[in-house]
Amino acid sequence: MTTPTVAIAKDLAPEGVLRVSINLGNPVLAQGTPQAPAGVTVDIARELARRLDLPVEFHCFDAARKSFEAMREGQADLCFLAIEPAREGEVAFTAPYVVIEGVFAVRRDSAITSPAEADREGVRIGVKQGSAYDLYLTRTFEHATLVRGSDGTDVFETDGLDVAAGIRQPITAYVAEHPELRVIEERFMQIRQAVGTTKTRTPETVQYLRGVVEELKASGFIAESLQRSGRPDAAVAPAEEI
Repeated sequence: MTTPTVAIAKDLAPEGVLRVSINLGNPVLAQGTPQAPAGVTVDIARELARRLDLPVEFHCFDAARKSFEAMREGQADLCFLAIEPAREGEVAFTAPYVVIEGVFAVRRDSAITSPAEADREGVRIGVKQGSAYDLYLTRTFEHATLVRGSDGTDVFETDGLDVAAGIRQPITAYVAEHPELRVIEERFMQIRQAVGTTKTRTPETVQYLRGVVEELKASGFIAESLQRSGRPDAAVAPAEEI
């Protein structure tokens, strides 16, 4: 008789190897190199592979949209992305395992003091193309113009924009190196990072992934992984019923 985990392993990794898409462009969740990735996403993937008795193979990218496309195109079985409506049509998500924040940086003499004030005609905001905050701002901002590039801070600099959008930790580090800038401390969004797979998986497989994520949050696994990778300031997501 086939055990449940054997059936889940076969459904999730039909090639016999758990192929995982990792976004090295988010330094809170992944660090290292494509040859030797590290961080909480890598730790979760290894733990899932261990439980399912599967070898694991990492496919690393420098942007969330590339990680998403890899899974959509059949190059990966598992991804780690922020939950966003634009992705939910193709991705079956767990509940979030980590919650991080999106914030803005502006020049010190800017009149903008809050996220709401950034959504005005004539304001140009630099965003990383295809990122969670790109998708969110596209969906929610009505007046400002989004300028997309390889990174929100890069296009902010090169195009002389009004605002740079990004994740709190790297935006804070960026501003620390540029004293002419300041961070708008109020977040413009909460980014809910989750494990995802394609919607072609069985309900049992998706439920298994959801259960493992809840267990890893409750056991301290996620918090310990964030601590090891030097990201204790990232918040473990609250428990959710499955």
